[in-house]
Amino acid sequence: MDRCPDCNSWDEDLMSRRRFVQTASVTAAAVATALPAVAREEAPAKGAPETLVKKLYDSLTPTQKEEVCFDWDFKDDRGLLRMHVSNNWHITEHKIAGGMYTRDQQDMIEALFWGLYSPDWHDRIKKQLKDDAGGYGKEQAIAIFGQPGTGKFEFVMTGRHLTIRCDGDSVEHTAFGGPIFYGHAASGDEEKAGHPGNVFWYQAQTANALFKMLDGKQRELALIEKAPSESKVHFGGPDGKSGGIMIGDLSSDQKAHSQKVLEALLEPYRLADKEEVRKCLTAQGGLDKCRLAFYRTDLEGKPDLGDDGEWDNWRLEGPSFVWHYRGMPHVHVWVNIADEPSPIITTRG
Repeated sequence: MDRCPDCNSWDEDLMSRRRFVQTASVTAAAVATALPAVAREEAPAKGAPETLVKKLYDSLTPTQKEEVCFDWDFKDDRGLLRMHVSNNWHITEHKIAGGMYTRDQQDMIEALFWGLYSPDWHDRIKKQLKDDAGGYGKEQAIAIFGQPGTGKFEFVMTGRHLTIRCDGDSVEHTAFGGPIFYGHAASGDEEKAGHPGNVFWYQAQTANALFKMLDGKQRELALIEKAPSESKVHFGGPDGKSGGIMIGDLSSDQKAHSQKVLEALLEPYRLADKEEVRKCLTAQGGLDKCRLAFYRTDLEGKPDLGDDGEWDNWRLEGPSFVWHYRGMPHVHVWVNIADEPSPIITTRG
């Protein structure tokens, strides 16, 4: 038999795995169709990824655990490793589709990963992974902190334009289990104005639609000359100062649209994480306590792509809420959310 060039597995095994995934997908779709809309979203998001973290951990050999499992508070030159975030990094050396993991373990990791996203977003995430990293599994790595099933634990997956976490609420006060990162370079590192093909650009379009609703004085408050460093997502504002326009000072229709901005940002993720974000946001006073800022130029003074007034760089920020969107030369998005401004993170831009 010939080997599959993409996954380095026997064709027979590949077909067996595909049949398994297809069967699981058909079963899930049948169950979802029979459920009300709310239950449809909640059912697959109600702990399945956390269960798979334990199952994966229990399947690892002692040698594998030495390579990818760490104590809860493990630190290295990146600081507290489980709370580190960057735009392009590998938390451990071993790629998912490499020789480290068995096929069953790869299947568990894949199912866990997709369980962290809304099913409606799976195709768009696949496109992002294909454009940025050659596809799922090829350039991504994982780590597990703590011991699932016996106490606090966290699963982290990283790669280019990717940091995503699953913690089973082990990380107190914090949404997503800690800071996350996503991005997309749909047409190469230097995207054109309008970001054709970028799966996340609609989020910026939703925010820019709110900017267009602002009057002259409001725009003066909302529009800032230069963006802060994209990795400055610690609480308290970039360099300790937070600019922009307060959502609480907007008119009722503008406030309603600010909710649409929030929903656009949360849309890719599973229901459990969306609810955790909303809970954290409510604890700090809701969107009314957040500021929205748009930036004329990036940190180096370069104007937005096309110099068209559709702002590529913008930031939604509250007392312990940061969603920083850097849209040029391609999309980078840094997210850090908690219910109080105390969690420690380490970043590398």
